Amino acid sequence: MTHQLIACEECDALHRRIALNAGSAAHCTRCGAELFRSRAFHIDTVLALTVGSLVVFVLANAFPIVTLEMKGVRNGSTLLGAIVTLYREGMPIVSGLVLATTILFPLTELMILLYLLVPLRQGRLPAQLHLFTRVIQTIRPWGMIEVFLLGVLVSLAKLSSTASVLPGVALWAFAALTVLLAAILMFDPRHFRDLAEELAGSHA
Repeated sequence: MTHQLIACEECDALHRRIALNAGSAAHCTRCGAELFRSRAFHIDTVLALTVGSLVVFVLANAFPIVTLEMKGVRNGSTLLGAIVTLYREGMPIVSGLVLATTILFPLTELMILLYLLVPLRQGRLPAQLHLFTRVIQTIRPWGMIEVFLLGVLVSLAKLSSTASVLPGVALWAFAALTVLLAAILMFDPRHFRDLAEELAGSHA
């Protein structure tokens, strides 16, 4: 049966699906690329992580990341405010990269996950499932919130010698978001195809 076969995304070699142990992965015998992994999470778990990530994402972008106090003057900035400042300082490429990698790509992935998971959780097949699965696989490597968080922490360590640094709500929110997104990354988007086939089989 065709649903028992899987094509390698790198070299198009066909392989027969086999049952995997928890946490293991199957690789192409021709090129060595990863074919699929065992499903690490239940759909309810991924949905809960996605909703939680969206809530924390809003908090991370609505509040100041840090507040700097120097000579009695306090100044705080949100992520979006920092992006606008970079643009005004003549660094449009840098501001665009920060906007894409810390806001647009992560938010797009979370919204697509929500769009796919809610119907599947209700036993319905979402429209354009395969297209959106490919979109997630394409943009996922470009989400770099953890890199941004590391950069912020390094900058704060350097600024602490010249100014009083007060961590904001957004800094803790970004830390929590990094953990949540790391958990979501353990879910392989290709599992959506398996879920769709299981759903189609149950309705057959």
